[in-house]
Amino acid sequence: MKKIRQNLYFKRIGRIISILVGLELIAVSVSMFFEPHKIAAGGATGIAILVKELFNIQLSLTLLGFNIIMWILTMIFLDKMKAAKITFGSIVLPIFLAITPDTLVIKDPLLSDIIGSILFGLGLSIIYRLGSSAGGTTVPPMILNKYFHIRNANSLFVIDGIVCLGNIFVSGWEQFFLAILSVGISTIVLNYVQTGFDKKLVVYIMSENHLDEIKTQLTDVIETGSTIFDVRGGHSNESKEMLMLVADTQNYGTMLDIIFQIDQDAFILADSIAEVHNGSL
Repeated sequence: MKKIRQNLYFKRIGRIISILVGLELIAVSVSMFFEPHKIAAGGATGIAILVKELFNIQLSLTLLGFNIIMWILTMIFLDKMKAAKITFGSIVLPIFLAITPDTLVIKDPLLSDIIGSILFGLGLSIIYRLGSSAGGTTVPPMILNKYFHIRNANSLFVIDGIVCLGNIFVSGWEQFFLAILSVGISTIVLNYVQTGFDKKLVVYIMSENHLDEIKTQLTDVIETGSTIFDVRGGHSNESKEMLMLVADTQNYGTMLDIIFQIDQDAFILADSIAEVHNGSL
């Protein structure tokens, strides 16, 4: 029991440290890569950059004020659980922005935008993967979804678009296009890190008379486990067996060669999957 408690304690500490790392990556991307070039790349941090350019108010103060308003709205229109989820990031990120040097690291705006976007996407992926949040503009989409059934992704896209458009009036067209590029890069990085770079394939195989031989060959050559399902043909209504296995994408060509060498008429269905956890099929 004591060992279990220790493991849980260390997991919680590791989770907190990881969230802090993610929040600091966001702070670094904003303070050292976006703000020096006046690039407001969506979200609450983008709003903070626009406000600084207009009224010379510190990023951390604007972000903290905005996050407090979002937290209050969460308490009013959503629930305490969601408010608790965004509390930590809503407070810590402005603190990290305040202590992270506002320094020009890269003079070239495009290169700075690219690197900042990668760091921003990595930071977001870390805190999202751990079930945390930095608050900010993620709150209005949740409220709109609850009361008007508008998809979170759609409303968040509109909000980020409005913030990006603000670059035109505050800093110019160059910053606008850099902001659009940043949103795209950050989204790509976020998606790849969230779902994993090492994509897998789930493959379903049906063969009239050679399924056992196909299973044996694939298990021996590719060294992957498999599962057999009892299914029924939709047209014939006859009982059949279907083989399912998970494999790396680079092995798919080899799998097809093995299957078609055994049965040219085998039915194969493949789909990409993001993650596989535990167990042997």
